[in-house]
Amino acid sequence: MAAVSVAAEWQLLYNRYYRKPEIYSMQWGRMDLTRHRVACAPFGGPIAVIRDDSKIVQLYAESARRKLHIFNSAGVLLASTVWDRPGGRLVGMAWTDDLALVCVVQDGTVYRYDVHAELFSTQFSMGKECFEQNVVECVFWGNGMICLTEGNQIFCLTDFKNPSPCKLADPALEDYPLCVAVIEPQYTMHGNVEVLLGVGDHVLAVEEDGVQQLGVGVGPLQKMAVSPNGKYLAAFTHDGRLLVIPTDFSRIISEYSCESALPPEQIAWCGMDSVLLYWEDMLLMVGPTGDPVRYLYDEPVILIPECDGVRILSNSSMEFLQRVPDSSVSIFQIGSTRPAALLYDALEHFDKRSAKADENLRMIRSSLPEAVEACIDAAGHEFDVSRQRTLLRAACYGRAFCSQFPRDRFQDMCKILRVLNAVRNHEIGIPLSIQQYKLLTAPVLIGRLVNLYHHLLALRISEYINLNPEVVITHWACTKISASASLNDASLLEILLDKLKLCKGISYASIAAHADNSGRRKLAAMLVNHEPHPSKQVPLLLSIGEEDSALIKATESGDADLVYLVLFHIWHKKPSLDFFGTINARPMARDLFISYARCYKHEVLKDYFLSTGQLQEVAFLLLKESWEFEKNPMASKGSPLQGARIRLIEQAQKLFAETREHNFESKAAEEHAKLLRLQHELEVSTKQAIFVGSSISDTIRTCIVLGNHRAATRVRTEFKVSDKRWYWLKAFALATVRDWDTLEKFSKERRPPGGYKPFVEACIDADEKSEALKYIPKLTDAREKSEAYARIGMAKEAADAASQAKDSELFSRLKLTLAQNAAASSIFEGWRERLSFQGVH
Repeated sequence: MAAVSVAAEWQLLYNRYYRKPEIYSMQWGRMDLTRHRVACAPFGGPIAVIRDDSKIVQLYAESARRKLHIFNSAGVLLASTVWDRPGGRLVGMAWTDDLALVCVVQDGTVYRYDVHAELFSTQFSMGKECFEQNVVECVFWGNGMICLTEGNQIFCLTDFKNPSPCKLADPALEDYPLCVAVIEPQYTMHGNVEVLLGVGDHVLAVEEDGVQQLGVGVGPLQKMAVSPNGKYLAAFTHDGRLLVIPTDFSRIISEYSCESALPPEQIAWCGMDSVLLYWEDMLLMVGPTGDPVRYLYDEPVILIPECDGVRILSNSSMEFLQRVPDSSVSIFQIGSTRPAALLYDALEHFDKRSAKADENLRMIRSSLPEAVEACIDAAGHEFDVSRQRTLLRAACYGRAFCSQFPRDRFQDMCKILRVLNAVRNHEIGIPLSIQQYKLLTAPVLIGRLVNLYHHLLALRISEYINLNPEVVITHWACTKISASASLNDASLLEILLDKLKLCKGISYASIAAHADNSGRRKLAAMLVNHEPHPSKQVPLLLSIGEEDSALIKATESGDADLVYLVLFHIWHKKPSLDFFGTINARPMARDLFISYARCYKHEVLKDYFLSTGQLQEVAFLLLKESWEFEKNPMASKGSPLQGARIRLIEQAQKLFAETREHNFESKAAEEHAKLLRLQHELEVSTKQAIFVGSSISDTIRTCIVLGNHRAATRVRTEFKVSDKRWYWLKAFALATVRDWDTLEKFSKERRPPGGYKPFVEACIDADEKSEALKYIPKLTDAREKSEAYARIGMAKEAADAASQAKDSELFSRLKLTLAQNAAASSIFEGWRERLSFQGVH
């Protein structure tokens, strides 16, 4: 009998059953929808109602000023506000996917409200042309909309969060279109919105880059509605026919002639299997074939399309028209003998203690898993709690005799139904079906509950289905702060911490940021001390002016990036001396600052070292800056840049001189400056940029090569070059320019302090054997003389000199030197054997 009463509520359309249970009796008291403009959010979302200013209505016991009311789906008032927005008449109103109420006025201005009727701080316009032409109609979808103006121009907005209106192609219409529909971007081939305009006997498909004519001869069309998947179009023609056609207008899929040619007030898809047409007192449901189903109403209704049906809102009730799922049909269809129906019947017999229960189970033993699954699925699609319970009991009863059926399936459905039943309560007012719940997802549902301030329910659901409750508790804490202006910081902190400790790893920083934005900086500072993650804690401490605490936390974390973040913040905020004092107490911060400043901020680093008395560090920086001049190609040829370089070195020398530990550096800097100044003078006098940057030895050698012996002597005198070094430098310089006469004259001025080896080496390097022979005999060391002879290829003389040294190893070296000369090798070998025979090693 129970199955019969359930099926009696169904209506048959073609070969499918439909049902229309009442979900809520509306709680909003006396409400006349015909007097109001209404916007209903999908997925059981809130309802926005405002008196329609385009109609002349009688005012009852109400103010002449219009109010925007927001209700839940059960008609419970959530919020209301006075509508005083400028811009002309309200043209369009709809909810976005994230439950922001969008209101478009005549001049193209877009206002947005949240579910608590609070106006968003940002508003925007659809553009100058919309302002000049006035908006006539709006069509919304998801997070976008299109606007039609009095000039028959179309403007599109694809994302309310990042508003960037664009104008679509000009349809070139003389008259306003008969009807408008939109194919969402996700359902078009090119990924852009497509607007369908009913014009004359055809349809225009308008895109951003062009207009296409479709369906010639199919119209005129009075109403259009695009299917939920964007593939089909339901259209009502001027002669009362309902057509279902693909959106490319390639063919007519189905056609139904209505009794009236008067266009319906509303047209909507009910899932993918039927189309609803609403006139003033009748709702007509048309299927692919067969007779339609009629529902009569004595009050106005509004159709709210959902993914699996249509919600029907009237003055007094909220109903849900949907196709009966196959699992429910298999159980409750009159005369059904399917396994699920027999299992449901077996439960009734079991409750009556009848042996018929066992008989039914035996009949369906092989199909028992299928029957259990059907009962569980049917329970999920039911809104009636007692019917859910009975179906689940039937599934549980069958599962007791079916060990192979997965236990998780039953438990998961029980969890889902507990969540759905909780949010369907009229105080919450979110009448989700199981299909809508799966499409919406649990985290999004939690987010909607949180935004509606149902924090306790959201927390319990999160814990029940094993979701992280951080989002819920964080939102509650922020809401509590906003609503507790009268509570002192200490008391409010105690209340917050008592709840925040329920969620491990929660971000205190985001809550502290909200407290700071709410003007409670002291509370923010108290909260941020509980944040365990320095990467979140430090930026917030900076934002609330706690620089010292931020620096302490950053250095304790050991994160160089965080320390740099604090350093740059303090650097730009505090005077230099205060900044230097702050970082000087923190070694890590100080070292990182010095490392950065060495590369990019020399002047600031010099100020820091001066403030801390580190004069030698300033001097080293000055020297580094002077070296940078050497890389400058203009720092020569008498350039003024040389003067600046020399001054930097002199400044460094003075700073070194003030510290006892850096006498060497002071002397070196002094001599460097002197050398640069002298080299600069030489470059100016010779007009050759070859001196600056070279050593003292190279400077002397270059002067001699250029024939400027006076300048070379001056450099020798200025820098106290030793006689031995002087002879080496001058000998090689004269050999370089092959001035052998001067070299010989120089060798005879006086006995060279280091002997004649410099002269020999200079001549051999210049490959002048004859000149070398002038000086080799004057060498006093037999080994040096022997090696010199060997280097110019004079084997006998080398052997004679080597014999005087009486060194067998020297003979081996000389043999290697003259290895290519066989005669020389035999001479050295003979001398070596003779020395060995004499016992000389």
